[in-house]
Amino acid sequence: MNTIIDDFKNAWQRPNNGLMQLIIINIVVFVTLGVLAVISSIIGADSLFTFAYKQFTIPAPFEEFIFRPWTIVTYAFAHSFSNMWHIIMNMLVLYWFGKVFVDFLGSQKLINLYVMGAIAGGATYLLAYNLIPFYADRINMFDGMVGASAAVYAVSVATATYWPEHRFFLLFFGPVKIKYLVGIYLFFSFLGSVGDNAGGNLAHLGGALLGFVYAKQLMKGNELGRWVFTSMEFIKSFFVKSSKIKVSHRQKKSSSTKSSSTPVSKEKSFSQEEIDKILDKISERGYDSLTKEEKEKLFNASNK
Repeated sequence: MNTIIDDFKNAWQRPNNGLMQLIIINIVVFVTLGVLAVISSIIGADSLFTFAYKQFTIPAPFEEFIFRPWTIVTYAFAHSFSNMWHIIMNMLVLYWFGKVFVDFLGSQKLINLYVMGAIAGGATYLLAYNLIPFYADRINMFDGMVGASAAVYAVSVATATYWPEHRFFLLFFGPVKIKYLVGIYLFFSFLGSVGDNAGGNLAHLGGALLGFVYAKQLMKGNELGRWVFTSMEFIKSFFVKSSKIKVSHRQKKSSSTKSSSTPVSKEKSFSQEEIDKILDKISERGYDSLTKEEKEKLFNASNK
């Protein structure tokens, strides 16, 4: 009988599954920190939880941030415990818009956008509270910021920018174009930029702007998030051993042999395994990531 951990492992290990991996990371971080909070309270070691939570909390004062620079990314994988709707709504919206995004552009681009949206939201938050007097006067009124909202707004706005006419079916309202839904979200965040959660709403707007720019550049053929993938591969290289490919050389056959006079057709020089790999690549990174040779193989296979 499968355990919950087995179910999570199976969900994580599916190929081209960036959307679910992002959701799983958020849930695992939330559960882990929640368990740590309870245990720390029971044993009277609240400082243990405080230290761990700080690693996922981006502070507003720049002089504090420079000692925890990684929080400009990690804050987007943690959520508040005072309001359960914080993580529930973020994950639901990420799933709804992320599903549309992945279906058309692939899994890796979603991960790239999520990370860049988090950084853009965090940077907006830091700049506002350190450069704008209205926010600087309120910089000590809170401990910092957590939440995936900026990254989720980046995904939502990019999706609405790329496919503004796509519709979601809403209870009581019926089919609604996503460009209108995103517009409402942005307006509420704009109103909230001077409220109790001003920092969070500023981060939303920063992530949204990044999502818009990302989608517009993608339409022009520019993938702004390529560096995210490259960075992830570099980090992976320290933990995953690369397979050693053994190269062998064949002896050239004599020109008098029968096989040399019968060229192999390009249309038959591929296997089903190659086609499966090409389809996986489309699912993960989108059709535009294919090389000219891969596109030709896919075209030939579709005409067989």
